[in-house]
Amino acid sequence: MLTAVGFASVYIARQDVVSTSSLAYAGFFLLLYLAAHLVTRYTVPFADPYLLPIAGLLTAVGLTEIYRLHPGDAFKQGTWIVVAVALFALTLFLLRYDYRQLESYKYIFGLTAIGLLLLPILPVLGLTVNGARLWVHAGPLRFQPGELAKIALIIFLAGYMREKREVLAQGRLKDWGPLLVIWALAMLVLLETRDLGGGL
Repeated sequence: MLTAVGFASVYIARQDVVSTSSLAYAGFFLLLYLAAHLVTRYTVPFADPYLLPIAGLLTAVGLTEIYRLHPGDAFKQGTWIVVAVALFALTLFLLRYDYRQLESYKYIFGLTAIGLLLLPILPVLGLTVNGARLWVHAGPLRFQPGELAKIALIIFLAGYMREKREVLAQGRLKDWGPLLVIWALAMLVLLETRDLGGGL
């Protein structure tokens, strides 16, 4: 609904009329997130019911801002949102029996996150855009590996903190060691690439 209101408001501000295409576009995303909600309820019925709506709300705000500045880019971003929601649903189906199996690979995810963050620094792959070295190019493909690194880093942090939740409460440095090392490495790389948003 927020997407519909946002798109319609932007279009009215420009053309003084309501655009049916912008409303249809917003309706599509409403159905998209409704489908994602149904998949979530089916595969992980005990999951936090607020996470997906909050993600949808933030996506709607971001998409509306992009549409206000560059309407063409909004449709490109919308395509990637569809891909992301589809991958989200696929992940839920693949891990619907026991998503906690990811915990067994937490250190691999942690190292993968650092590796992905390092990719833009490489002289052959990295690109500097607006003073920040966040992009990687491989032929016609350009993407920010830091976005994938965030997911891998979250899986590592969640797995490690769940496994060590009792000893972490004791505050011993050796128990916090792996957590602090991965975090410090990630922060150093983010400083090197000048990724303020990722660092925050």
